[in-house]
Amino acid sequence: MTAYAALRAQLDTLTTEAFRPELADIDRLPTLEITRIMNAEDATVPAAVAGELPRIAAAVDAIAARMARGGRLVYAGAGTAGRLGVLDASECPPTFNTDPQQVVGLIAGGPTAMVKAVEGAEDSAELAAADLTALGLTADDSVIGISASGRTPYAIGAVGFARSRGALTVGLSCNAGSALAAAAEHGIEVVVGPELLTGSTRLKAGTAQKLVLNLISTVTMIRLGKTYGNLMVDVRASNEKLRARSRRIVALATGAPDAEIEAALTATGGEVKNAILVILGGVDGPTAAALLATAGGHLRAALAEAR
Repeated sequence: MTAYAALRAQLDTLTTEAFRPELADIDRLPTLEITRIMNAEDATVPAAVAGELPRIAAAVDAIAARMARGGRLVYAGAGTAGRLGVLDASECPPTFNTDPQQVVGLIAGGPTAMVKAVEGAEDSAELAAADLTALGLTADDSVIGISASGRTPYAIGAVGFARSRGALTVGLSCNAGSALAAAAEHGIEVVVGPELLTGSTRLKAGTAQKLVLNLISTVTMIRLGKTYGNLMVDVRASNEKLRARSRRIVALATGAPDAEIEAALTATGGEVKNAILVILGGVDGPTAAALLATAGGHLRAALAEAR
């Protein structure tokens, strides 16, 4: 059996690669009907994610514990899976004021692969090990391998290398019994079924992966004290919209008038969380910063101390 024949036989066993005869004539249908079919397919994804919530929550608690000690969260994947990891990582600094190196997205083939396929990159476990070595991976870090098929060598290689270094590992795939989940300490398998277009895992599988990554990063940041209730109190005000949002967040948290909000933000160098503590805790800017540092950035704990 040739290498291609062996791989084809392997793909034939994957739910994400299954052919759906009932959709063989979809190209003959009216556009509106195609959109309705596709939308109905997408509507099944959240239920598939819901079935994995206990495993997702367990992974979040483990990741948050390591990040509280200074560890990093690293996503590793190829193609669509890799791009989704890079996307989620890139959204953490403006949303949660994380350091750009605190949540990192690795894609097989490097930044070029975000917009153009890099030949053979996903087939290399060694490339994943090299990419993680370049990051200086430690046992405090957490690595999430992402692969719809659950067989991508780059993702499995990343998890295997990370585990050998004592890092926390998570394997996120969209097939049951995947090699990726088996290789990781925390296996998450969101089985969304065959795609509308055979093997096009940027569809339901990609949507499922995006939902899971949203859950992991958002709830981890909640656990790390990056929010106050459902307010993004660590938001980084890097543009006019975010500066306006910062003031709105302080207003929602405190009910203070605009003049008091402006004074608090000025006293804290524009830090939303600190400004809220100044207003609600009745302290000055330096005291707010000290209280938050002692509380590990958790606003509720700092408020309790101030009061």
